[in-house]
Amino acid sequence: MIYFDNVSKLYSDGRSAALQEVTFQIAPKEFVSIVGHSGAGKTTLLKMIIAEDRPTSGQVYFESLDVHKIPRSRLPHYRRKIGTVFQDFKLLPNKTAYENIAFAMEANGRTDEEIAENVPQALALVDLDDKAWNFPSELSGGEKQRVAIARAIVNQPDIIVADEPTGNLDPIATYEVVQILRKINDLGTTVIMTTHNKGVIDELGRRVITMDEGRIVRDDETGKYVL
Repeated sequence: MIYFDNVSKLYSDGRSAALQEVTFQIAPKEFVSIVGHSGAGKTTLLKMIIAEDRPTSGQVYFESLDVHKIPRSRLPHYRRKIGTVFQDFKLLPNKTAYENIAFAMEANGRTDEEIAENVPQALALVDLDDKAWNFPSELSGGEKQRVAIARAIVNQPDIIVADEPTGNLDPIATYEVVQILRKINDLGTTVIMTTHNKGVIDELGRRVITMDEGRIVRDDETGKYVL
């Protein structure tokens, strides 16, 4: 599904590199964790997948499509295939949980009928049926992240990209969020997650790609956090 072919990314000074000759592939329905110290290249790698950053050399493919040759006018169509989850939630503070999720559907041109059907399903999947009409300020950090996950999945993307989704959460909320991501993966959605959390990686027991100074230094099919 996703293939990085010898991808490098140089910083603007032209000397230091965010990514160096990165090659790997991710199959449909995989759950892949990407680990490494700060500055290892994890977030840059995710930005390549969603076409938010471009490689200096090499190619990134989604299925048979070269991501960075997609015309600007077609990028929104491509990005609908990918749901994104961030460490800082990025919820709209003046909208309820329901409205935050519905807004993602409205932006994709979905009908009122589709919104009325799919938003409650997304809230149920993340166990927040009873928080539909709460504003972000009325939610805990873990609940905010679960709303963000519901927003990411409501348009039924092929991939969920989660950049440090538990970075601001306590251990209980972290466990809940990871279990929801696991459930989404079990339902057939590919999940790609960056994290610093050793406990999360060891508990998952799924594929782990370890990065250091822009390079992939390990790729373990059922790995643990090894740095």
